Amino acid sequence: MDVFATPSMAELAGPAAIALGTLSPAQTLFLQSIPKAELHAHLNGSIPISTLQELAAEYLLSQSSSSSSSSTTKSQAPDISDESVLLGIETLKAGPVLSEIHDFFSLFPAIYALTSTPTALSRATRAVLHTFLDGAFPQCTYLELRTTPRQTASMSRELYLTTVLDELERYDADKAGLIVSLDRRMGEDVIEECVRLACRLKEEGRRVVGLDLCGDPTAGDVQVFEPYFAEAKRAGLGLTLHIAETVQNPPEETLKLLSYNPDRLGHATFLNDEAIAIVLEKRMCIEICLSSNLLCKTVPTLEAHHILQYLKANHPISICTDDILPFRNSLLAEYALLLARPPYGLGLSEEQVRRVGEMSLEARFR
Repeated sequence: MDVFATPSMAELAGPAAIALGTLSPAQTLFLQSIPKAELHAHLNGSIPISTLQELAAEYLLSQSSSSSSSSTTKSQAPDISDESVLLGIETLKAGPVLSEIHDFFSLFPAIYALTSTPTALSRATRAVLHTFLDGAFPQCTYLELRTTPRQTASMSRELYLTTVLDELERYDADKAGLIVSLDRRMGEDVIEECVRLACRLKEEGRRVVGLDLCGDPTAGDVQVFEPYFAEAKRAGLGLTLHIAETVQNPPEETLKLLSYNPDRLGHATFLNDEAIAIVLEKRMCIEICLSSNLLCKTVPTLEAHHILQYLKANHPISICTDDILPFRNSLLAEYALLLARPPYGLGLSEEQVRRVGEMSLEARFR
């Protein structure tokens, strides 16, 4: 087995790793063999730590060599100190302690600094795709990788997207697609640019399959996005929205997002009865990220997880990793949380777990 493509037990931690460790070899082989899609994986949160360490060493060398000259290399990355880059890498390597969901967002400035050039972004993307799609037992049958287009001194947002697509399109169309993410904190001019880029690239035959809304779940005004989501859907793009991630998200905001007719929902942790009724009626697939919810403390225990109501209703769900770097998980380990016996997992039957994998493939954007 390719240990880079499939994280070893030593690289895993937390509830998913524990669940995987309780399975028999036959059960693990079963999970490896079932067809399944990964539909909620953020590029910058899924870069292998070994790749980030290599990029960090090169970044610090370039910063050192440019510090005594007039080179523009120093300005090619976001305004972050070398010490902050190293601290971020060491924190991720050790396994961050997440007390609540906002602790998660503080981990990314260092990663953004290291992927601020086309060359570095290309390497990072290639490593992520390899992790999910290669090896004797690939993590998934199909991957929808998502990322927010960033503009840096070295890249326009268009170059950012085409750089990622160049790597993704090395794989067949039935293996990988790209979701363009919009951050809730974006200004309307940037939203418009990103949506127009996504629509044009799709029209040109590039592998852009959908649009996502992400970022700090308590930031921004979601009404701003309405015309742009409608434009994306007219262009044939799928729509998935991070929704109701925290108790601070008001029900009115959730209902507004649901009125945009998304195809899938990310997390959907705190839906009220009215919102749940809409989701069930419209059969909107829920992207379930078990470890993410548990480690960010948005769900107290596995037994209290909202996945149970959707399993009971035979509602479409997709098991996802979210960000394998800070959560130190894998798609295999997330599926182990379904199969492992309580208290380590939900204790689903193999047939139930196989059906979950089928639902994830059925929910992919085409």
